[in-house]
Amino acid sequence: QAQLLESGGGLVQAGGSLRLTCAPSESTYAMVWFRQAPEKEREFVAAVDWTGRVKNYADSVEGRFFISRDNAKKTVYLQMNNLHPEDTAIYSCARQETRFGSPYKGVSAYDYWGQGTQVTVSS
Repeated sequence: QAQLLESGGGLVQAGGSLRLTCAPSESTYAMVWFRQAPEKEREFVAAVDWTGRVKNYADSVEGRFFISRDNAKKTVYLQMNNLHPEDTAIYSCARQETRFGSPYKGVSAYDYWGQGTQVTVSS
């Protein structure tokens, strides 16, 4: 398993959009995005099962963020729309510990993490 690498972060104004990318993912594992703001706990954002059909979102991003995956490209995406200043954080992707699992919200279900990408939303 090559190291997971996130990209697509940056500085955006409130109301703007960004698309984060995480690669290389493995097609038989659920994948997740977490985020961590300064001096705050790591927070679940979104997860997708290995098929790409079952998804799970945090209440705070439901309807604004959309997770997807392209198993042929071994890539997971997080489309973030209508960004708020409180979305500012380092966003990290991770692979679930076991194959063919459901897209759980708990951090303990994931064992392989990328370094993260910074997202900053200005007001």
